[in-house]
Amino acid sequence: MCEMLNRIWSRPRGEWTRILRKELPAVAAKVVDELLCNTPVFADIVERIGKDAAQAAVEQALLLALGLRSKADGIRSSLSTPEPRPATGLAVTALPDARARQALFAALADDRCLPKEVLAELARQAGWPLPDRARAVVLGAASSNEAPQLALQLTAALGQGLLGTVDTDVCLIVPDPGPEARSELVTVLGGRVAAIGHSAPVADAASSLRWARRLLALAPAGAGPKERLVFVDDHLSDLLLLQDESLARALCARWLRPLEALTPRQSERLEATLLAWLESGGAPEAARALQVHPQTIRYRLRQMEKLFGPALRDPRMRFELELALRSRRLLAQSRRLRRRVQGRGHALAAAVHPLGLARQARVNGL
Repeated sequence: MCEMLNRIWSRPRGEWTRILRKELPAVAAKVVDELLCNTPVFADIVERIGKDAAQAAVEQALLLALGLRSKADGIRSSLSTPEPRPATGLAVTALPDARARQALFAALADDRCLPKEVLAELARQAGWPLPDRARAVVLGAASSNEAPQLALQLTAALGQGLLGTVDTDVCLIVPDPGPEARSELVTVLGGRVAAIGHSAPVADAASSLRWARRLLALAPAGAGPKERLVFVDDHLSDLLLLQDESLARALCARWLRPLEALTPRQSERLEATLLAWLESGGAPEAARALQVHPQTIRYRLRQMEKLFGPALRDPRMRFELELALRSRRLLAQSRRLRRRVQGRGHALAAAVHPLGLARQARVNGL
């Protein structure tokens, strides 16, 4: 790589792009071969997407590194600034359609943003009209076998979609036509386990994919048909609270300390009551949510006034209390899901039965 850069910088500025186009494929091929020999994870990826697609992705990564990190103005301008000559001559290797689509999916699923002209050239080779905005669709394990059929249905409904995998998740990136996207997605995916990411600029499709995968991992197992299809748009606050679980636990410890002196059952009851009251805005509404008598809610609120003091009358403190209570509920749900996954793994490995749901600790009445 250093030798290539030395050869580039030793030539006139006008020849840099030509030398890049000539040298970069060979450098990318050497990088891929070296990674195949020494990096098992990379070898698994290459087996899944093909060596040509992997080499193309490495070429784009090298272009990105040269375009965004080089101190030479000439290289930066030749890779990211429009020139009189076509911007498509940016060392993007021509690929067969299937491999080109795999390479485009890999580029869009990567958190590192490629230069617009490189992304446009990959889209041209893949035959995928680059939309302004896109959404990610992540399929649950039960729906993964239907991925090709679902991809065709989504293509018919929304325009062309890109199908690929991230780790073990089968994912699609689809154009976002606007407000009508939700009804179309519900029609095609209704009854299947899937998470739909938020609408994002196509160059930032990786963020839509990342949060859709996170939401699918948090979705409760055994949900009813209406809960199998979940939208990031409906869970933005939950995902925000769980973006950093350590910080969420610190928030809970800061605001829910007065409940530590109570028994687990008392604490659980008061937490559920306080959250219902904060969310609904009144004792009658909280009573309906918890299916108890309003006087029961008022009695518990008097108990909490003794514990929390003036915090329950301060809007900012009530907001922080609600955040803490929501965080604790989400953390408990996340722990239960992890235990179920671990329990299934232990059962398969050691032929022992995991604890039943009835024997698991209940938190916040969930």
